[in-house]
Amino acid sequence: MDQILSVNNVSKIYGKGDNRVVAVDSVSLSVKRHELLLIMGPSGSGKTTLLSMMGCMLHPTGGEVAVDRQTVSKLREDVLPDIRKKFFGFVFQSFNLFPSLKAIDNVELVLRLKNHDRKTIRSEALKLLDKVGLAHRADFYPADMSGGQKQRVAFARALAGDPPVILADEPTANLDSKTGLEVLRLLRRLSEEFGKAIVIVSHDPKAETLAHRVVFLEDGKIKNEN
Repeated sequence: MDQILSVNNVSKIYGKGDNRVVAVDSVSLSVKRHELLLIMGPSGSGKTTLLSMMGCMLHPTGGEVAVDRQTVSKLREDVLPDIRKKFFGFVFQSFNLFPSLKAIDNVELVLRLKNHDRKTIRSEALKLLDKVGLAHRADFYPADMSGGQKQRVAFARALAGDPPVILADEPTANLDSKTGLEVLRLLRRLSEEFGKAIVIVSHDPKAETLAHRVVFLEDGKIKNEN
């Protein structure tokens, strides 16, 4: 398996003096294609901050982030949107779907933003919905879908443009236990069948059984890894 994403000795510090808070403290780890990596830890342990730095949404105070063996953490802010579009798909616990757009339109919108060929946008969006088992709901609006279905649309949208890395922050937090397990199994399948490197932050204990590797954070540091 090829390494696609790595962080080397990254830290994130907020404030100064008595107000100084070390959110992430000298963390190093890497993710490979075909791998599902789970980051766990108590609230305030730095999980989401680390995920944000891995996805080039937040500059580290120190250390380096590399994508496809290219150091990106010191690039100018105006360059980072292109890096994110090329390498990352993002999924959030609140789904972030546009309520006025059908499922297929939510996916198509991202394909347009990623400069996808306009002639093939509709067929590509349908293929992505089919990958997540939701082609039959292509013309449904978010209000007419269950939480699990909306999360699947969010994953189809994250796959738009075929990014090698998917980052998901608490993807099962708003789902019932059964639906959450289905979403986690989908993530495992996306990593194994489609070669994606998937990093998820989650409190869900079921995720431990489906992840290829688990990293435990505490007070901004890696406490354990298995």
